[in-house]
Amino acid sequence: MDEHKVDSVTRGHETSDADVRAVTKFVIGLFLSIAASMLIVWATFNYFVHRQGLGPPASPFENTRKLPGPGVPVLEAQPADEYESYLKQQQEQLRTYGWVDQKDGVVHIPIDRAMNLLMERGLPVQKETEQTEIQPDTVQQYTVPKGYVPEE
Repeated sequence: MDEHKVDSVTRGHETSDADVRAVTKFVIGLFLSIAASMLIVWATFNYFVHRQGLGPPASPFENTRKLPGPGVPVLEAQPADEYESYLKQQQEQLRTYGWVDQKDGVVHIPIDRAMNLLMERGLPVQKETEQTEIQPDTVQQYTVPKGYVPEE
């Protein structure tokens, strides 16, 4: 072991574990491989530049945004902000009075008021018909008994 330490110190590097020639050959090979790759990429780029033209210059109107047609989903730029705005709008509609269709006299009212009116008046009752089966487009309605209080 003493001979090994002395030999390593005099040479200036570890002599038993690393082969300097092999490491040097690897580094030179790596450098040549990188240079050859760069040369191939440069040649390919020049080949396509001369073989395939870029075409006419871009029109100033080419970058105008084309909006999708109706019913097509649109990418949201700020989804969190847009969702918050949508929620505010929906909450505002649920808490206020307003017209849905003024021509036909349809309004929206706050949920609490609608529930109170429903408790006072009950649901409209459908007239008895000869139909014994429930139709897909009809709503089954019933009258809420007076004094009924929903459980909280």
